Amino acid sequence: MCGITGWVSFRPDARTTQDAHDPRDTGRHAGVIEAMTATMARRGPDATGVWLGTHAALGHRRLSVLDPVGGVQPMADRPDRPGVVLSYSGEVYNHHRLRAELRRLGHEFRTRSDTEVVLRGYQQWGAGIADRLEGMYAFAVWDEHREQLLLVRDRLGVKPLFWARIDGGVAFGSEPKALFAHPELNPRVDADGLREAYSLLFNTGPTLWAGVREVPPGELLVIGRDGIREHRYWELTARPHTADLPGTVEQVRFLVNHTARAQLEADVPLCSLLSGGLDSTVLTALAADELRLTHGTRARLRSYAVDYSDQAESFTGDVLRTGHDTPYAAEAGRFIGTDHSTVVLDPLALLDPEHRRAVVVARDSPIGVGDMDTSLYLLFGEIRRHSTVALSGEAADEVFGGYPWFHNPAAIAAETFPWLLVTGDEAAMPLNPELAAELRIGEFRDATYRDALAAVPHLDGENPTEHRQRELQHLSLTRWLRQLLHRKDRLSMAQGLEVRVPYCDHRLVEYAFNTPWSMKSHDGREKSLLRDVGIGLAPESVLYRPKNHYPTTHHPAYTRGLQQLAREALDLSAVREIADAAVLKPALDAAPEQLSWGQRLRLERVVDLSLWLDHHRPTLTL
Repeated sequence: MCGITGWVSFRPDARTTQDAHDPRDTGRHAGVIEAMTATMARRGPDATGVWLGTHAALGHRRLSVLDPVGGVQPMADRPDRPGVVLSYSGEVYNHHRLRAELRRLGHEFRTRSDTEVVLRGYQQWGAGIADRLEGMYAFAVWDEHREQLLLVRDRLGVKPLFWARIDGGVAFGSEPKALFAHPELNPRVDADGLREAYSLLFNTGPTLWAGVREVPPGELLVIGRDGIREHRYWELTARPHTADLPGTVEQVRFLVNHTARAQLEADVPLCSLLSGGLDSTVLTALAADELRLTHGTRARLRSYAVDYSDQAESFTGDVLRTGHDTPYAAEAGRFIGTDHSTVVLDPLALLDPEHRRAVVVARDSPIGVGDMDTSLYLLFGEIRRHSTVALSGEAADEVFGGYPWFHNPAAIAAETFPWLLVTGDEAAMPLNPELAAELRIGEFRDATYRDALAAVPHLDGENPTEHRQRELQHLSLTRWLRQLLHRKDRLSMAQGLEVRVPYCDHRLVEYAFNTPWSMKSHDGREKSLLRDVGIGLAPESVLYRPKNHYPTTHHPAYTRGLQQLAREALDLSAVREIADAAVLKPALDAAPEQLSWGQRLRLERVVDLSLWLDHHRPTLTL
């Protein structure tokens, strides 16, 4: 897991190496690529490298996971006169099989790394390498002979990849901050960017930043002298499901088991995130079993949960949380036999301006979920003291139908994105009236929803229930999941921790997407198929526990501190240009125990907005 960046430019005077005939150019381009690469030092704390060519520059920050000695990047096909150069981030889980195939085709390997498999795979199949990879990845390949740059992102969008036009070509990076270290690109936000940010629709392509785009999941870009070509190499399709329920359960069990075990390879310490819910417990149980098979019966997988120092005595439920996680996580750890730890956070540590600033800087965005982001960042920091890789249960709710909107009649019938109904307008950022009139977010949401539904594939003859559930699952997988993956990637990589998400395996996603809803809910509950898989892997208390979201603190002192931070934020004129202070006043003045979760989230977003404006110093053109 790493950070990648660079650019390609075909302008006539492009020089990315020192020009002996122009002393003004000495080291100029080397300094730019080094500055871009340095912005991602936290993503790759173990090593840094750059490569400079006539029309391209590639940079890399490395978090060593596989083959620490051999996997140095940027990686070239040969050291003397490179024809192909790669900067790669992620993990390819089928690299052993691809390596064997490439060897049969005559390729020789210098390293054990999956990076070199991607490099040699490009030499063999060109852009077709994307179709053969299984895993999470974002990479750039510069082909010196063809004079073209290839940018590729994994199918579900686990790893990020951004790009922007520059004179004669494009710049790219794992995070927008890398782009802004390029002299032609500046952090600028216009009305379209704020519309994307505050609508909470999670479009892929456009971003908060003017001129900066995201490579969509399952897509690749080819940049050459003739321009930019975009190609979608993977997307969800509708296919008939022919298996009966027992056969379906067996196939889901096979797919979950395969992806969990396949993602355990690492040359560094590995652990699991164990919340005490069904998703993480099944995953942890399979990983622990594989570890015992490969390393002996005494091998114990590390597992981690998060809690707050006040929760044991004063847990308070809300619209997203019905129970206290820690006892369930501890029971699951005992049942599975992990070396389990609970990271207990002080609620007041979540108010620390440096922690909050670090989170906003990692996200490159003011849009998050406040204390839950800061909590996750601190949790990852504690885990990183012992492990470099962690397994996470992210995406199980999207894949197996775990969210309330799959089951709530009002959400099913609603003609909008279902997550907008969880807390309603209470959690949305109240915008300055003049800005709100300019953005017209309601109209934007309606138009985007119509476009989103038009993109959903269907089978002829679907009954109304199956038709609607396919829509809800497609919206969840192609939009809601993406912001969760962004959050997980940015906050983990900001601590130098690689988080793997086995439920994002594209074969599992494809199979579940085409499994009828009647099977996904055959026991009258959420995630019926995953519960079937979990029998014998999880204690019954976990197996039949209701869905619970990531924990949050309800300590009154935290809420009072948040209210004070929000008041200070609203003293800034730049914040008031975006946020409506009058609408926020009741939440600022309320007793801490009277604030709803949605009201508190509004205050969290105001605080994050002030930190974002202060750090990124964006030019606002509204």
